[in-house]
Amino acid sequence: MPQSVPSFVELLRGCEKSAVHLEMRDSYSVANERAQFDAWRAGSDASRTDPQLRQAWLDIVQETTGRGVEMRRARIVSEPVSEYIQYEHAGTQLNIDAGEQVRWLPRRQASDIALPGNDFWIYDGQLVKFNHFTGSGSSAGQEMTHDPAVARLCLTAFEAVWERAVPHAQFAI
Repeated sequence: MPQSVPSFVELLRGCEKSAVHLEMRDSYSVANERAQFDAWRAGSDASRTDPQLRQAWLDIVQETTGRGVEMRRARIVSEPVSEYIQYEHAGTQLNIDAGEQVRWLPRRQASDIALPGNDFWIYDGQLVKFNHFTGSGSSAGQEMTHDPAVARLCLTAFEAVWERAVPHAQFAI
């Protein structure tokens, strides 16, 4: 039975210390990004570099980090990177300018890290929200857990990735 999950904004607004996110897919096909991804593929850099096109996201990052919450995102990527990862990379500086820290880890450097099977967010080191995706990268829902063992597994995995990962400014594609 599907679980009711608070909205992303509600979860971030409830954070007091940290929100960390681990992404492990080389391609996503979520509906709310489709138009911008298509525009970027057609040659529009504005779809990734114009803050007005991503203002809602940038506002919540600024609001959250402005309260002293540390936001970190790590991405595990195959090399050479996929077209989608190129798209993400092109827009990451806006995330950083808004207050999020972002690092990249080539997949070959993650082989000895025990990783959960799904992308996740961890809020204040205790609440884990898994993001599920279909094989084609569409959203397949979310689930949340307060299980301390799951939170520990995810936080340990995130920190291991973070330690090895390259800061965005140094990750060339």
